Amino acid sequence: MTRGILHVVFVSALIVCGGCASNLSMVTVPASLGYVSSVHDDLKALPPPARKIVVAVYKFRDQTGQYKYHPTATTFSTAVTQGATTMLIKALEDSGWFIPVEREGLANLLTERKIINATWENNREQNGENGKREELPPLLYANIEIEGGIISYNTNIVTGGFGAKYFGVGGSAGMRRDQVGIYLRSIAVKNGAVLKSVATTKTILSREVDFGIYRFIRYKRLLEAETGLSTNEPPDMCVLEAIEKAVLGLIVEGIRDNLWLLKNPEDINAPVIQRYLSESEAVERAAVFDRNGNLVTLKDAAK
Repeated sequence: MTRGILHVVFVSALIVCGGCASNLSMVTVPASLGYVSSVHDDLKALPPPARKIVVAVYKFRDQTGQYKYHPTATTFSTAVTQGATTMLIKALEDSGWFIPVEREGLANLLTERKIINATWENNREQNGENGKREELPPLLYANIEIEGGIISYNTNIVTGGFGAKYFGVGGSAGMRRDQVGIYLRSIAVKNGAVLKSVATTKTILSREVDFGIYRFIRYKRLLEAETGLSTNEPPDMCVLEAIEKAVLGLIVEGIRDNLWLLKNPEDINAPVIQRYLSESEAVERAAVFDRNGNLVTLKDAAK
């Protein structure tokens, strides 16, 4: 390899290193208002309901039992977020179809109400029997209870990559795909009937690219340079997107089955509703293998 070619390779390596370094900014990023998923716009675009539904969410659990994947060591950090209940309540609120009531922190809420009552009673005793006694209004009860959880977290469902080296110069690229699954169901509080159940999934993509040079330029002169970049979708953001998709499905499928009503019946033709229904039909027509190894549609496989 001539000195001119080595010079070109070295300059190219510096350019690649600089490009990767530009993505690894050392500048502190200020706090932002939060993550907006690709489903959030559809959730906000839903047409208004005839009447908002009061819903209660006690706990939206991580039912996977999965820990973070590590290729060489055991870790006890959970693979998915433990704050999915908060995400679900926010998605229900953002949809404009539900009025969530506090149930996860119900004990704290009741304690605070007792403190208020005790304070009022104490003030009444100090002011005499004629002191004004205020009464707290009763808590709002829910017509619908939302249950479900994160039911699966599958790692390495797809892995792959490529790489090449020539005379100590080369690079590689790799990817890994995980998947999280969500189930969500609505239950009528009066009789305990399960009104609607939906399921969603979201892939979690991780990518890595690296480039390196390990080459003797001349006697006792070794050139060595490495650079790389990896990107990982945050699992909690993927869980949020799957939850918002499940809430969207719960609303649209409930409208289709006349479980809840639109304020304007003509809104059934709204783009966001028709887009979801088309996606649902496409999933039912998807080809899968049955128990006998025959290729059938998903709807036929369920029979």
